[in-house]
Amino acid sequence: MRILKLIILITLTTIINYSAFAQTKEEKKADEAFKYGQFAEAIDLYRAAYAKETNKVNKAKIIYHTALCYRGLDESKSAELWFKKTIMVKYPDPLAVLYYADALKMNNKFDDAVIQYKKYQKLVPDDPRGKIGVQSCELSAKWKSKPTRYKVEDMAFFNSKYSDFCPVYAKKDFKILYFSSDRPGSKGKNIHKVTGHGFTDLWQTTKDRKGKWSVPTPVGGETVNTPDDEGASSLNTKGNTLYFTRCSVDKKKIMGCKIFMAPKRGVNWGDAIEIKIKGAGDSISVAHPAISPDELTLYFASNMPGGYGGKDIWMMKRAKKTKPFGDPVNLGPEVNTPGNEVFPYVRQDGVLFFSSDYHIGMGGLDIFRADKDKKTGKYTVSNLKYPINSSADDFGIIYEGKKERGFLTSSRKGGKGSDDIYEFYLPPLKFTVSGIIYDEKTEQPLKGVKITLKGSNGQTKEAISEIDGSYKFELGANTDYQIQTKVDKYLNGKGSTSTKGIETDKDFKVDIYMAPIEKPIELPNILYDLAKWDLRPESMVSLDKLVETLNENPNITIELRSHTDFRGGDQDNMELSQKRAQSVVDYLISKGIAADRLVAKGYGESMPKKVTKKQAARYHFLPEGQVLNEKFIKSLATVEEQEVANQINRRTEFKVLSTNYVPKPKTDTPADSTSTDNN
Repeated sequence: MRILKLIILITLTTIINYSAFAQTKEEKKADEAFKYGQFAEAIDLYRAAYAKETNKVNKAKIIYHTALCYRGLDESKSAELWFKKTIMVKYPDPLAVLYYADALKMNNKFDDAVIQYKKYQKLVPDDPRGKIGVQSCELSAKWKSKPTRYKVEDMAFFNSKYSDFCPVYAKKDFKILYFSSDRPGSKGKNIHKVTGHGFTDLWQTTKDRKGKWSVPTPVGGETVNTPDDEGASSLNTKGNTLYFTRCSVDKKKIMGCKIFMAPKRGVNWGDAIEIKIKGAGDSISVAHPAISPDELTLYFASNMPGGYGGKDIWMMKRAKKTKPFGDPVNLGPEVNTPGNEVFPYVRQDGVLFFSSDYHIGMGGLDIFRADKDKKTGKYTVSNLKYPINSSADDFGIIYEGKKERGFLTSSRKGGKGSDDIYEFYLPPLKFTVSGIIYDEKTEQPLKGVKITLKGSNGQTKEAISEIDGSYKFELGANTDYQIQTKVDKYLNGKGSTSTKGIETDKDFKVDIYMAPIEKPIELPNILYDLAKWDLRPESMVSLDKLVETLNENPNITIELRSHTDFRGGDQDNMELSQKRAQSVVDYLISKGIAADRLVAKGYGESMPKKVTKKQAARYHFLPEGQVLNEKFIKSLATVEEQEVANQINRRTEFKVLSTNYVPKPKTDTPADSTSTDNN
């Protein structure tokens, strides 16, 4: 994050608290290096000053400033150690506690960090950073335990042991990538006293047909890469205009970073021209340019006056591509904070992305998305969470057009250098549905069943159940599915599932039970009042399911069978059961079922029920296979047990009579819904 370090100098150097005691020569030199942001050099000078310092107050100040230097260099482990030392020597500035907590958070020590943030809350209750820190730690732990589906992988093809950061696509086909690096070969040969590393240049790499990236080379053109720092660039959609950051460093002067623009001249870049920005003097930094897809808006990061904190995201607009940009406008408090907002990027759909060290995040810089409300013009900011973000610095994100893939920069553990470029991508969701097809009566698996899967996306798949009755399909995302089963001697079966609204991989289980047609199939909860045949309202649910069954099996005809218990006369029971069966037929006809598919038959008490396995398991006094005739029922011990047996006998069933019914063509005249009544 070398370019960022160069633009945060003014923020950090304003917190110097020089001791009232006499200073040694070494300490004065260290403070001067610190003042100008030369942290790498300042650390060595403070080490020498500490060895000669005898005053405890000055020693404490040296420890604190050493910690600040490591913080400025993004070396979180060393920063944690030195801020801890600062607290141990009781340095009075409460920021030491806050920065110690920040370092702990960056080192994934969330519980310890929470303790320090809460201490800072007590020391400075009006500063929201304590509360934000606690929330960040709690959310970071949650995000790491339940990461998003994005995959993040280090780009070992072109990363180096040096700092590689801020990739940008330089061609429409996304096969040329520019990035910033301080690797050997850069024009800046000196070592930064600010960072302790070399100066950065713009480099490029190209992807071949096999997807392999080439060995990086410096970007062409004599005026782009110079002995100064160049980095954090942006290109227009056509790839013929380059915007980039250039930072100059002077030993005795804080030099601001500037934005330059270079047009394409053949295969190289032409003369680089500074983009003048109103209000940005020599000591003001403007950096990290991001040109919008229509090229009418240029976003950038700056610490110029009028902002909300250290560095803010600003923008400049123009009416046409050929016109100059207007005055800078701050993006406002929804995006910008008292902290640092940097590295803006605009996706093809116009959505803004940026990094911040103040919005609730995981540590260091996190990458955020800013969605703009078209009516109010206000932004809603959201964290991209883990693993896009980490406890280290994460910034410089880009997307490959509309695809959910691209690159970002991170200083997280596992990289080759201090900053590395990572590829990220969103793998497609994986959904499957599997199950077993069973015989409803025997509960044995059925092989050879034809299974049809129909999706709301219009896709249809077919399979045959295996010897163990199993089947399996792959499913698509955001789709409703119907599963239909068909095999000889069974009613068609069905099941359903849906992947709508599901954002994680999932394997669905849907078992389907098919009813054999050789035996009668009981209809549950078909209820009548005593000695009556009018259907009670509770019966409609079961009968509506029968309507579905008949519609799903359009080639069957059925006999509706009604049974009574043994009480009452034989003839009365026969007539009552016949009327009850007919009432069911009449209901089905009223629901659109053809009358010639239905036969009503009352059996009175002539066919007592045989106890099933399920009924035997439910009622201990009913043996499996026992016929519930009058003799057995009267032998039961209690009236309650006898009533249970009588209720089982009072049932309505249907039996398939044929499977070759041919539906009649529909006519404009409604079919006669009346039926002969055998009362």
